[in-house]
Amino acid sequence: MAADIPRNASSSTAGKAAFTVVITRPAGQSNELIARLAAAGVAALDFPLIDIAPVADDAPLRAALGSLERYALVVFVSPNAIDHAFATSSAIWPHALPVGVVGPGSVRALARHGVSAPAHQVISPAAGVDDDNGRFDSEGLFAAIDAALGEANLEGKRVLIVRGDGGREWLADRLREAGAEVETVAAYRRLVPEPSIAAWARVHQLLAGEPHAWLVTSSEGVRNLHELAQEHLTADEIAQLKRATLVAPHPRIAQTARALGFDRITVSGAGDERIAQALLSALPTEVQPVPSNPAYSPAQSRMTETNASTNASPQPAATASLPPNPPFTPYEAQKRRSASGPLLWFVVVVLACAAGVGGYALNRKLERTEQQIAQRQQANDTQTNELRIKTEQALATVRQSDSQVAQLEGKLADAQAAQQALQQQYADLARNRDDWTLAEVGQMLSAASQQLQLTGNTQLALFALQSADTRLAASDSAQAVAVRKAIAQDIDKLKAAPSTDLTGLAIKLDNAVDQIDSLPLSGEAQIARATPQATTWADTAKVSAATGEPRWKVWWREVTNGIGQQLTSLVQVRRIDNADAMMIAPDQGYFVRENVKLRLLSARLALLSRNETTLRSDLQAAQNALTRYFDASSKKTQNVVDLVKQVEAGSAAVELPNLNTSLQAVNQYRSRG
Repeated sequence: MAADIPRNASSSTAGKAAFTVVITRPAGQSNELIARLAAAGVAALDFPLIDIAPVADDAPLRAALGSLERYALVVFVSPNAIDHAFATSSAIWPHALPVGVVGPGSVRALARHGVSAPAHQVISPAAGVDDDNGRFDSEGLFAAIDAALGEANLEGKRVLIVRGDGGREWLADRLREAGAEVETVAAYRRLVPEPSIAAWARVHQLLAGEPHAWLVTSSEGVRNLHELAQEHLTADEIAQLKRATLVAPHPRIAQTARALGFDRITVSGAGDERIAQALLSALPTEVQPVPSNPAYSPAQSRMTETNASTNASPQPAATASLPPNPPFTPYEAQKRRSASGPLLWFVVVVLACAAGVGGYALNRKLERTEQQIAQRQQANDTQTNELRIKTEQALATVRQSDSQVAQLEGKLADAQAAQQALQQQYADLARNRDDWTLAEVGQMLSAASQQLQLTGNTQLALFALQSADTRLAASDSAQAVAVRKAIAQDIDKLKAAPSTDLTGLAIKLDNAVDQIDSLPLSGEAQIARATPQATTWADTAKVSAATGEPRWKVWWREVTNGIGQQLTSLVQVRRIDNADAMMIAPDQGYFVRENVKLRLLSARLALLSRNETTLRSDLQAAQNALTRYFDASSKKTQNVVDLVKQVEAGSAAVELPNLNTSLQAVNQYRSRG
């Protein structure tokens, strides 16, 4: 067998082989296939187009494998899913939990991890249905699951599918249609590797004219080959690549390759043995392999393929001397031959075979349908029996309910007696309701009095008194009436008390502070200069005509008046009562302005805290500084002085009312005992 051949057999025959197979599987997953090819004298080039890596977050996988008792079936879509799943979890696989896999490679991967028949139930197309047509895919696996378990056994059960990131949803959708609750979890992720420079150099040599074939085992690998070829190959090499022989284990992969422009595609079927036979069938007639194992003959691995689901049949050893047949490719255009009798008979035979195969498949489908109908009939009978049993249980429950109703009637009488006792207790507690109400009113009045003294907010105190009066209105006791009279007196005092707009006064002080920097000091007042105006001869003519004076006289008067205005503007006399205001240097003006600002800010704090003494002191100091050091004739200075005077006039001391009358009435009620 090829599995007994050493690993270096391919390397020992690579130099002598005239035909090369480019294997695009992930690295390290083609050892057995390479050994088979080496035994037949065919060289292999390991050219991975997909790299398998663990998932970034394996927490969902660990959680699913840690609770296998929740599932009725676990499906692994590939050997990679099996290896990564068992590498993540070291738990022993339950013997009662069925496992579904796609092909023989996955069956061998399960066996490596200790899961195999007969100790475990392993479901696969090879071990179940459709073993003759080689449907090692999701469709074949679903048919095997249906034959082994049946749709009725999966209805309402949980099924776990372990796969790579992404993947087809066909199997999951079919299981959901059968009534199962399907959960999917990723065990690995696929990456696009970058082949080495030596591998690309060998590909260039093969595309230059050496006989070779490509093995592609996934649709994603075909797409990666197409993308990498666009980056690393020339236009002529890409054309040679599209004309090269491609061997694919599944029709879906061949369809993807066909869509990307590859025109020589052979479908081999799943398994290394079938793939090896298809690759050996793809050998050109002029190429003779040099086997490293004489007992293994290429003639024994030839295969004639009619579609993706046809099994291989080895040819007799007596045909070893005949030239090899070219590989049959479903997607390659066949050359037309002359219409003759043998061709017509060949077509008739093919049609007859197809009809026989179709009848056999239809018969198998009818048998499965009858099995499903029988299973469903059995399930319906089971449900009918369960419904009858539940009806009897419901009648027994009704009888028990009658006895329980009688017990509940006795308990109801006890509850009524307890209710009467509670009503008596409530009446006793109601006597103390007035005490609770007056205690609550006392807290409200105390808080309102404190707020009134701190902030002077008469509106808030008035609202508190009105709320307390409303609270006492529900009681008709004499103590509550006395407290309400006292509250009414305090309400009248608060309504009569004038209110001071502290916020508006504070805003005026803020406006005054903002304008201090723009006020001119006494020594910085601008002196108006006279602007000379030349009188033209035409203007004097107009004035002379209007007044009747000679023109020279009018002109002379205008000239003398202009000279007089210029002379008087040279000297200006102003009255300054404070001589030290003129002695302030420019850099000292900054400190004068900041001092006035501090006074106004201090007055604002005193206003908000209702400190009348400090407020008047700061306002008076600010007014003195404004009239002493700033230009009194400036409109800006006058505006700031007016704002300060308005604040001083609006903050006149107002005696705030208190809530002593209401508080005394509440305290008298509390101390009556």
